[in-house]
Amino acid sequence: MTDTAVGIHGVTKRFGDVVAVDNVDLEIPDGEFFSLLGPSGCGKTTTLRMVAGLEFPTEGSIKIFDEEMALRPPNKRPVNTVFQSYALFPHMTIAENVGFGLEMQKVPTAERRKRVDEALELVRLGDMGERRPRQLSGGQQQRIALARALVNRPKVLLLDEPLGALDLKLRQTMQLELKDIQKEVGITFVYVTHDQEEALTMSDRIGVMNEGKLLQIAPSEEIYERPANRFVADFIGETNFLVGEVSSESHVRLTDGTEVGARTHSPVGTEVTLTLRPEKIDLLHTGDPVRDSFNRLDGRVVTRLYYGDSLYYEVDLGYAQVDVRVENRPGLRRFDVGEAAIVSFGPDSAEALTE
Repeated sequence: MTDTAVGIHGVTKRFGDVVAVDNVDLEIPDGEFFSLLGPSGCGKTTTLRMVAGLEFPTEGSIKIFDEEMALRPPNKRPVNTVFQSYALFPHMTIAENVGFGLEMQKVPTAERRKRVDEALELVRLGDMGERRPRQLSGGQQQRIALARALVNRPKVLLLDEPLGALDLKLRQTMQLELKDIQKEVGITFVYVTHDQEEALTMSDRIGVMNEGKLLQIAPSEEIYERPANRFVADFIGETNFLVGEVSSESHVRLTDGTEVGARTHSPVGTEVTLTLRPEKIDLLHTGDPVRDSFNRLDGRVVTRLYYGDSLYYEVDLGYAQVDVRVENRPGLRRFDVGEAAIVSFGPDSAEALTE
């Protein structure tokens, strides 16, 4: 049985009349890379700050490896935090920055040097110890901040949007490096972000928050493929919504009367919204065969956008518009604006939501 690294039970945080975190329950196993994902102001950073001890809950319990932490000060918790700002001391060398916390704890010099060297090797900057922060790139400075947080050997590492200040390419590189480092050290990472790609790329599981509530907790693939409600579907990537009602255990009748196969979980007659990802759709020319068991909706292309690796189409169905993303591959027959088109998708690609 896997130990629970972080246990949050019935936690609420109020600032005056504002409920920032609303009765959150969450358990994070030891060794998991867990992300809290949501828009600005949803409560994710406040939740992280309560785990760190930088805020105290109004109600509820926070445990780290079964020890109650709700009212314990930050320096008495087995956690470290990495923030978006690197907060490196400019007058110190990189090695001195990384070892500063150990020096404050009066760790012997030989042990301190050994652990600093190990931490720098871990973040692939073993030869940078004598440099100053101003001599490093933004990505290197963020790795130094990570090394400084890991050198104390915390049981849980908390990361509050640490890649937010980096450019896109560097951010993508750092996502892979962070995941590799987490696997190597084997401790629990709790990562806060508003970036869906970051969360999907790195996380073992994701918790999606909005307005202080935790709406869904699931592995990355399930969050994307099987969202619990309309907010999660819309926030995680791009999607289409088609309104209808359940007509059988595996079909939904759309507003124009067309019946389509879909994943349904509600009784016949329930009003639902189908969520359908743009990349899950086959866009076919008139006369092209539709795959067996696939749904067919007829429409007309109203917009075409070129993205290099893909083409993006908007198709007007008369009662709704559907976005379709098509991989740009050799020999692809493109659609012109105004051209008739068939929107086709498999029943497993359409999820019927009631919320």
